[in-house]
Amino acid sequence: MSLKPPKKSDAGKSWMKKRRDKAIRLQPEYHLIVTEGTQTEPQYFQVVKNIVNRKYRDKIQMDIFGEGDNTLSLFEKARRRTSRNPNGYKHVWVVYDTDDFPADYINRTEQLCIESSTEDTQYHAIWSNQCIELWYLLHFSFFQTNIHRNEYWPKLTKWLESIGAGPYTKGRSDMYEVLKPYMEVGIANAKRLDKINKGKTPASAAPGTKVYELIEKLRTYLLE
Repeated sequence: MSLKPPKKSDAGKSWMKKRRDKAIRLQPEYHLIVTEGTQTEPQYFQVVKNIVNRKYRDKIQMDIFGEGDNTLSLFEKARRRTSRNPNGYKHVWVVYDTDDFPADYINRTEQLCIESSTEDTQYHAIWSNQCIELWYLLHFSFFQTNIHRNEYWPKLTKWLESIGAGPYTKGRSDMYEVLKPYMEVGIANAKRLDKINKGKTPASAAPGTKVYELIEKLRTYLLE
């Protein structure tokens, strides 16, 4: 366990409480989410951030940035943001789609996250092969057919319309709220797919997604 002094920017906050004659320093857990996309992913995770920061500001705090970059470049931006933050980050979530990027870039990004993780900061490669829409679709049914990412959209529209939520469009800002009632199904289906892909690289795990790892980590804070 790291025995670091409390950060200056955290001094005086409500979680700095006293018990008897000792000051018990309960530092909040800081999270950084950086995403490849500038609309779809940021809008989804922005809702997550708003819920967590509003309800549990003294326990966990999150920052999110839609970088508009991919794989290796996205990781480097995440690392720079981490180094510049005076509080540091306990968890850094690098969220990216595999799309049609070179396999070496896709796999190397995950490897960099593993190699760069320390006791103080853990990097997570939250990839989706081919796209985050797979994570959305898994909220409604298990799916393991390797199809082009564009084929996910009509499938999502069919499911969304079946629950009265209208058609799917790229960058819908309400996707987290729409999918929230089916969160447990999404996590279970993503885990099932992950078991099938065990031993495969991100580039070869098609379809596959790690978004569930981020949501599961925060699930305690997200459920009412």
